[in-house]
Amino acid sequence: MRVTPEMPHTKQKSRRVFAIFQVAIYSFAVTACATHANLPVLDASKQQLGVARVYHLEIGDKLKINVFGEKDLSGTFKIDARGKIPFPLVGNIDARGRTTESFRRHLSKRLSNGYLRRPKLTVDIVNYRPIYVHGEVRSGGEHPFKVGLKLRDAIVIAGGYTYRAEESYVILMRTGQSGPVRIPLPTELTVLPGDNIRIPERFF
Repeated sequence: MRVTPEMPHTKQKSRRVFAIFQVAIYSFAVTACATHANLPVLDASKQQLGVARVYHLEIGDKLKINVFGEKDLSGTFKIDARGKIPFPLVGNIDARGRTTESFRRHLSKRLSNGYLRRPKLTVDIVNYRPIYVHGEVRSGGEHPFKVGLKLRDAIVIAGGYTYRAEESYVILMRTGQSGPVRIPLPTELTVLPGDNIRIPERFF
């Protein structure tokens, strides 16, 4: 069988295609790195205040509300699809977007408006929303939140890094922020319920 040798122009075309492919990959990597570098950096020192002080309530959260001396007003309440909690006497109370302390003060004010003289109450979160870890981790997806969970622990829970992972920073989306932020590693940042953590790919 006669084998037809590859023509010179065919080899040149293959080289050009490969070169274009290399440039495209390099450009994509540079663009991705530049995009991440332009993200604002979260000041972790301002985030270590504890869940009750910085966590913003969301739809589906369950709260345990205890109004001292008022058994009928105490119990577990769930934030509905409108972001409100239907509460005895006062009706619907806005909860979504508030911290537990802000919600406690708001409810206390509503109760003192013609219902209770000096209401004393506590508000605690019964269950928290999960966190989400994805990107270059071995078991990305939804994971249960635990109070005191550090960012490094969240990565371990998600199975640890893949061999392609960029280990010098992560991208974080958090309720109440205007957009994603860049978190340099290592860090002592505490994870909050609903956090969306992305481990980027290492291109070089």
